[in-house]
Order: sequence, then C-alpha cells, then structure tokens
Amino acid sequence: MKKQTVTVSMKEDMDTRPIAMLVQMASQYDSSVYIEYDSKHVNAKSIMGMMTLALKNGDDVDVVTDGVDEDAASENIVKYLTGEAKAAV
Repeated sequence: MKKQTVTVSMKEDMDTRPIAMLVQMASQYDSSVYIEYDSKHVNAKSIMGMMTLALKNGDDVDVVTDGVDEDAASENIVKYLTGEAKAAV
C-alpha cells in the first residue's frame, strides 16, 4: 500500500470534467485507488464518490493505492492532481 499527501493545484476547478478524467485515469489501474479528504475515504474509480468530495484547488488530499501497479497509479494520479500532467484517456 502506498499513501501520498498532495495539494490539489489544477489549472481548472475540479468540476465534472476533471473529475471524470481522474476517474478514467484511476480505472486504468488494477490497483485499488482511493482519495481521502475531510475524513472521507472515496474510491477514485467511482464518479459519484469523487463528486461528493467537492475538491477545489488548495485542498490537501491523500492518494492511497494498493496493488500490483500501485506505484504507477500513485505517481500518475498525483501528477494529475497537481497539474503536472493531463489524463491520457
């Protein structure tokens, strides 16, 4: 299991489109991918779950991955949330 804290810093607000892109990215991995924020633990592969977080720039979240490709999943999700990379879907 890998857990990394990151500050959301995207060029656009975390509304429907960026969240959908994040869900698609997380769904590419065999590992489980969760986002923890404000005492919530949400499956990053669930669009409805991710929408409930109402993330915005400046929020600190934990990216938790567990499985065979957890390192790649964590690295790419963190890069997406920090605006360093776009979702390649």
